[in-house]
Order: sequence, then structure tokens, then C-alpha cells
Amino acid sequence: MRQKQFISVVIIALLASFSIFVSHIDVIQTLSISPLIIAILLGIVLIHIMKKKWSDYLHYGMALSTKQVLRLGIVLYGFRLTVQNIFEVGLGGFMFALFIVASTFIIGYIIGIKVLNMDNEITILTAAGSSICGAAAVLATESVLKSEAYKSAVAVSTVVIFGSIAMVVYPSLYQIGWFDLDAHTFGLFLGGTLHEVAHVVAAGNAVNNEVANSAVIEKMIRVILLAPFLLVLVFVGIKQSTESEKKKVVVPWFAVIFIVVIGFNSLSIMPLKAVEYINDFDTFLLTMAMLALGLQTHVSKFTSVGIKPFILAGVLFGWLMLAGYIVVQLIV
Repeated sequence: MRQKQFISVVIIALLASFSIFVSHIDVIQTLSISPLIIAILLGIVLIHIMKKKWSDYLHYGMALSTKQVLRLGIVLYGFRLTVQNIFEVGLGGFMFALFIVASTFIIGYIIGIKVLNMDNEITILTAAGSSICGAAAVLATESVLKSEAYKSAVAVSTVVIFGSIAMVVYPSLYQIGWFDLDAHTFGLFLGGTLHEVAHVVAAGNAVNNEVANSAVIEKMIRVILLAPFLLVLVFVGIKQSTESEKKKVVVPWFAVIFIVVIGFNSLSIMPLKAVEYINDFDTFLLTMAMLALGLQTHVSKFTSVGIKPFILAGVLFGWLMLAGYIVVQLIV
């Protein structure tokens, strides 16, 4: 039994490694498609062509990857961030990131639940992906909600679509003069409104180095806000339950350790090369989690959900662009 479990984990790891390899192909790098996105797409394809006995055989590896491996991946994500990131963009940059995260999630939740009558968990996952840091935020939020895998896959797909659109459209509009912002402020706008870190890097570098640097730092601040967001999500969810439905307070330990890791990384004790190795390993862990997510997602789940999550993500895309453009000029 243990041998089968070990083999299932090894297979997931090998497929994740293949996804990372594909992400390094020149044309894929040019398109800024992260290994996480490749992995979930690969998983979805494989689940439709594999025989059931194979998917059953991989069950242990999938369960491990979407739980323990994922949480360790979120913890190690803290090595990409430092407290100094906040000071590099100043109070204005921090307030802009806070506004984007809070307003986008709240608006997304209200529209998803009250207007579109969407599933509660899909609404939260979609809003989290748009407001914080794309696929990584969806994965971290899914780990707190303990929702079904296909719901996360739906949320991630909205991130891929609208994040990719913004990645191409924003730099183009800036270069034709549609965004009347200086390079530093436009960088903050990109970092504050684009979904994935890869989207931010690609869009920033499509303009110039000053834009790219400001954009990445601003994006990192949004990522730092992931841990407080998860803690708030837990306590607000508990507060909303009735007396007869009281839930045990379960603080997501990985979110707390994520903050501790950021603090440790801010001390710059570890050699940069060691941090790079940790970041590469972390990408591998998150890729395993995304692959396992894809392996649990059948196309029938997408059809049952319908178009509402994409409508919600489209509305949030519009909010990020318009509100972000106005507010970044007022705050920064």
C-alpha cells in the first residue's frame, strides 16, 4: 500500500517537473505562462484521457499535493517577499495595494452572492484570485475553505483569461497615451491591478525597467496581504455563523508561518543563492498542487457552473482598471 502511495506522489512530481520544463520553452516564456497554469491545464487534459483506475491510483498523491504540499508551498512563498518592499513604494503604494485588495474582494463577494446568486465558495475564490495574487491566492484560499477542487479550477481559469488580457492591453494603452501616468505611478498601477506575478513582470518589462521595478514591488505588497486576508476570512466566516452552527476557530497555521517567513527573509541572513533555490523548490511544490487540482477537475464541472464566474471576473477586471487608474493618482 505504501509503495503505491509513494509511486503516486512520484508521478505527480514528475508531471509537475514536466510542466516546469514546458514553461521554460522560449515561446511559452515570451507569453509569460507560468508553470502553475501549465500544470492545471495538463491535469485537466489527463483526467479526460486516463482510465478511472489510473486516477484512482493517483488519489493519494493528489490528496497530499492539494493539502500538505500546497500549505508548505504557501509558507515558502514568503521567501519571495520582505518587509522592505513596503518601504520601497512608501505609504501611498501600501495604501493603494490595501485599497485594491479590500475593495475588489468586497465588491466581488457582493456581486457574486447578491447579484449573480453564485456558489459562495466559487465567489470567494474568484474574488480572491482577482484581488490578491491570482492562482496562488486561489490555492491558499481553497486550503482555508476546503472546497472542492473544480471550484478552484474555475477561479484559476478566470485569472488566466482576464490577467492575460490585462497583461497585453495595459502596456499598449500606456504607450499610446491612454494612461496619463508617469513611469513610477504606472508601475504601481500595474502591480496593484494585474492578477499574476508573471503578468506584472511581463507587462512592466514591455514598457521599461522603471515601470517593471515599481510594478513588481507593488505586486509583492499585495502578496504580503494574502496572510492577513486569510486570517480575516476565517474569523469573519466564523462570526457570520449562527449559535446553532458555531464553528471551532481554526487559524490557518500556514498563513501565520508565511508572515514569520517574510519577517525572517527581511533580515537578509540567508545567502541570495539559497533563497533562489528555495523559490525554485517552492514553484515546484505549487506546481504539484495545481497539477493535482487539474486532475480532480472534469469539464462537466465547468458546464454545471456556467458563465457566472467569468461574468464576475469580467466585472472585477473593469473595476481594477477604472478604479485603479483613478485611485492610484489620488493616493500616490
